[in-house]
Amino acid sequence: MKSSEIKEKVLIALGEIRPFLASDGGDISLVSIEDNKIVNVQLHGTCVSCSVNQMTLKQGVEMTIKKHVPQIEKVVSLGS
Repeated sequence: MKSSEIKEKVLIALGEIRPFLASDGGDISLVSIEDNKIVNVQLHGTCVSCSVNQMTLKQGVEMTIKKHVPQIEKVVSLGS
């Protein structure tokens, strides 16, 4: 899969997740994709200080992205 396809599929995955984050006053954006394996994201709003944001990242965000792009190995949340 080309890097442009990977980015497109990651953005689709984030689009699926965004309504859930928005319902809690948060949001997420794609920062970069390293080596077509590691997705760097930035959490916004209430997601930044939320005590369960690491669980949300692993259980929700990473799982959804891997569903769309199985070759992604992990998702990293960059500090705000």
